[in-house]
Amino acid sequence: MPVGSENPIGADNQQERLDAYIAGFVDGEGSFHVAVCRNSGTSLGWQLVPEFHVSQNAERREVLDLIQGRLGCGRIQENHRTGTDSTLVLVVRNRNDLVTRVVPFFERQPLLSSKRQDFSTFARIVRAMTRGTHLTAEGFDALRAEALSMNGGGRYRRVHRV
Repeated sequence: MPVGSENPIGADNQQERLDAYIAGFVDGEGSFHVAVCRNSGTSLGWQLVPEFHVSQNAERREVLDLIQGRLGCGRIQENHRTGTDSTLVLVVRNRNDLVTRVVPFFERQPLLSSKRQDFSTFARIVRAMTRGTHLTAEGFDALRAEALSMNGGGRYRRVHRV
């Protein structure tokens, strides 16, 4: 260790490296998504469901465990798109966890790809929902339009007419 340096390979440095690793991994294998779902139990008959996902093959589950541990939230589950799909996905849907853990983490560790714009839109929507913006028809419509603009305009999304 060079004279005068203060713990260059210590806990702070390791945490910074881990956080940068997680951000890079999520940039490649993660998504920030806001689903628009019918829900007759809501006053508008629709709801917005923000979700953070990151996936990995089951044999490398330790990466998802690491991300879950660092964020302190979410659940890891099987991602059953096909019968032969062995991928796992870490999912965070709890709005409080999204606004207090996930969003601040990725604001401190910005993504480098075009996914950064989707994250910014996601963060705005989650914060607006925390303020209750989605509870009025006008607010819901504005947030819905933002949500539908994410992830390449939702080219794989089934859009239900509101």
